[in-house]
Amino acid sequence: MAPQTRADTAPFRRRRAVAATTALAVVATVAVIWKTESSSPKVASGTTTSTVNNNGVGGSSSTAATVPKQTTTLAAFHETSIATLGHALADPGVGVIGNQVVFAGGLDASSTSTGRIGALSGATVSSLGTLPTAMHDAASAGLNGAVYLFGGGTATQQLDTVFRIAADGTTTKVATLPSRSSDSIAATIGSTAYVVGGYDGVKWLDTIVAFTPGAAPRVVAHMPIALRYPAVAAFNGAIVIAGGTTPTVRATSAIYSFAPTTKAISIIGSLPNPITHASAIASGDEVVVLGGFNGAKAPQSAVVAIQLATKRIRRAGSLSTARSDTGIVVANGKIVIVGGKSAAGAVTTITELVAARTIVHQTASNVYEHAGAGMLTGEARSAVARIYVPNSDSNTVDVIDPATFKVIDHFAVGGLPQHITPSWDFKTLYVDNDQGNSLTPINPRTGKPGTPIPVTDPYNLYFTPDGKFAIVVAEAQHRLDFRDAQTLKVVKAVPVPCRGVDHMDYTADGTTALASCEFSGQMLIVDLVHQGIVKTIDLPKPGSKPQDVKLSPDGATFYVADMANNGVWEINAQTFAINTFMPTGAGTHGLYPSRDAKNLYISNRGSGTISVMSFATGAIVTTWRVPGGSPDMGGVSVDGKVLWLSGRYNAEVYAISTTDGHLLARIPVGRGPHGLSVWPQPGRYSIGHTGITR
Repeated sequence: MAPQTRADTAPFRRRRAVAATTALAVVATVAVIWKTESSSPKVASGTTTSTVNNNGVGGSSSTAATVPKQTTTLAAFHETSIATLGHALADPGVGVIGNQVVFAGGLDASSTSTGRIGALSGATVSSLGTLPTAMHDAASAGLNGAVYLFGGGTATQQLDTVFRIAADGTTTKVATLPSRSSDSIAATIGSTAYVVGGYDGVKWLDTIVAFTPGAAPRVVAHMPIALRYPAVAAFNGAIVIAGGTTPTVRATSAIYSFAPTTKAISIIGSLPNPITHASAIASGDEVVVLGGFNGAKAPQSAVVAIQLATKRIRRAGSLSTARSDTGIVVANGKIVIVGGKSAAGAVTTITELVAARTIVHQTASNVYEHAGAGMLTGEARSAVARIYVPNSDSNTVDVIDPATFKVIDHFAVGGLPQHITPSWDFKTLYVDNDQGNSLTPINPRTGKPGTPIPVTDPYNLYFTPDGKFAIVVAEAQHRLDFRDAQTLKVVKAVPVPCRGVDHMDYTADGTTALASCEFSGQMLIVDLVHQGIVKTIDLPKPGSKPQDVKLSPDGATFYVADMANNGVWEINAQTFAINTFMPTGAGTHGLYPSRDAKNLYISNRGSGTISVMSFATGAIVTTWRVPGGSPDMGGVSVDGKVLWLSGRYNAEVYAISTTDGHLLARIPVGRGPHGLSVWPQPGRYSIGHTGITR
């Protein structure tokens, strides 16, 4: 490693032409009872404190409840301020001595090694002197009433020293590492520290070195791959290793577990995205990985929780400021974060990572469990297989036979048809004629249209989970109109405090909706039981244009497509806290779960791509391309083998194989095709849009 450097290191456009220019186990009919409380994290049973130096309203009830069978607890993390350092600091060594957090070394505001030793007691920061030499990138651990620094780098070389820092700051050399090493990370189990990976000045290291005070450091294992800057934490007698930089100078998303008793190393899974220079700590029954930077060396704010018992990996909140290279430790029952490096450089903050724990009662494992391949019910069994395409700029509907990929019918509808929505009971498909102020019913048994029904401004259409109410999304009128699902008469018109309300999805218990407001960059929380607005959420990126919304199969997360920022927001479905943002592609628009509920298909109409995200890891596993296309909205076939999407700017429809993403057909249709409906669909009932079923 080179000294002090790192080698790895408005107007409603829908009213006009559009051619110019989205586990915790909960099921939809279950009443979720939850509470949120701020609580200090608990160090996992069987684990000592681990320290890491990381570089690396009115209305009727609309939902019937059933009796919950079990409960689970999830934590969403956020930061609160503790104190301010007297100087900017990134990459410090940290540890706990008694009631104080001790930090030493690191990089200052000019990315120069520092020898300062400091301490935090309560909210007071004090100086404890200086190290024998200025250093950075040293691993650190708290052991037996002292803090130990392992290796590190100076202005000229890597170090092989092990320094012991006493409570008064007195520092002594106590051992020598098997090799010189900077960029390594340590965590403790009992009275032994385990130093993971690193760099000796020439090559990346794959070693795990064990150190017990009074004994010589020794190599106890070799990892499958050499790593610098991994996030490392001790949990339940094991060392968890997440991310880091590989010898190819690329960040990795791999997560490993090392068992000191057997020396076995196993892979747990993958982080949602490759990450390096992150921090890790045990909290409750999870290991939390936070911050770091991605493959593009951009600081990250995401907090990711890893549950070793189930190998479940989830988004779990965010830092107040995106940064890497923090020092992290559990002290006095609190997760304390010291310093770090933001996009602007080293920071002066000391913060606490607070867990807001949500207790949820649940009964099932997948909100889409009744919408699996071939699971047709009721009226859907009698429907002819068709793809219904609303052509917004042509005021027509094209009907495609999915067996032949041919348009077999074409008929006129009202002005600006936006989506085609199946009714709650599957008996009718409605063409949402936005400017035509009408719904055109289609008989799904014959595929033929009926007489239009007068309805004001139906940009989109949804149904409450019990089927009692239709919800007309009256975008231009700034309203959500709750209507009788059978007569379509208005029961309650609910004004919305935002602009461009357009898409939504429901919590797993069906009591609450999260709706997007495209033109004001906001999200609405809607009480479906009492038919009212709960609150408005501002998306933090400037110019956001949220589009489609979709709930994860485990009911824990809402995904929200953002067309302007070219990616997907992840929002906690219990607390409605914004977890993180994931870039996908230009013009992100539609979100569709795979038939087996393992993946989410994300259409990026500006880049002509479909991003495939794993629900289990939150990572993009592949990207499919539609050359010259503009994939927009649609749905998945009954058997799950074909993804159907409209080509918004190309007057065509795409049939895409979900096996490998290749284009099966490219079918010409009318101008401005939008929210096509693939019918029939599996499921027990429809909650609307182009065919969200549960």
